[in-house]
Amino acid sequence: MAEKATPLMPHATAAWLVDNSSLGFDQIADFCGLHILEVQAMADDMTSSKYTGRDPVRAGELTLEEIERGQADADYKLKIQKGPEQVRRTKGPRYTPVSKRQDKPDGIAWLLRNHPEISDAQVCKLIGTTRNTINAIRERSHWNITEIQPKDPVTLGLCSQRELDAVVAKAAKKAGIEEQGIDEEKRGVDRAALIEELRAERAEEKRLAEEALREGEDGEAAEGSEAPRTEELTAENLFKR
Repeated sequence: MAEKATPLMPHATAAWLVDNSSLGFDQIADFCGLHILEVQAMADDMTSSKYTGRDPVRAGELTLEEIERGQADADYKLKIQKGPEQVRRTKGPRYTPVSKRQDKPDGIAWLLRNHPEISDAQVCKLIGTTRNTINAIRERSHWNITEIQPKDPVTLGLCSQRELDAVVAKAAKKAGIEEQGIDEEKRGVDRAALIEELRAERAEEKRLAEEALREGEDGEAAEGSEAPRTEELTAENLFKR
């Protein structure tokens, strides 16, 4: 089930509706995605900080007709006209949460050590850093170089495994490493085929040698059976000779 769309600034929108309409607290809470007690506190001015109201009509999130419909029917639930637009950054370095920024040098050092084929521009985009920082770590002139320990940026949460694999594959293809790996694999297959061929030849030679040996034994046996029997030497037949 899709999450219900709410105003971009729910508290500020609720404050405006409290001050500028006669909608029920439950209606305002439902529209803004807040708890009814939060809206009640705004109406009673019990909140710790006063919110500056934000006009949802001017923001294009609500119409006057929708507000009037809600004011006429206490059970009516307001419908937002459009959800807040998601702002996507298309330029600039990759955003990294403050809590993880201290881990960037470790991730950069890991990439420089394990994937030197990746360009500085790719590292900048993957980690969200600058060329100056990369060069400082490479040349060991970084101000905190003694504390930097190479660590997998995926483990550190600086990028996803899919992003890292894509960058590595692209860099490897550009550097020709992928083709080299294919050639080595092909050589390995050829080597295995040659070994199998030699084994087959040896087995055939062994078979032929065994057949020749058997034929020789059979021939000797046959020759022995056809040879004339020699007379037994006795004194009588010896003198006859």
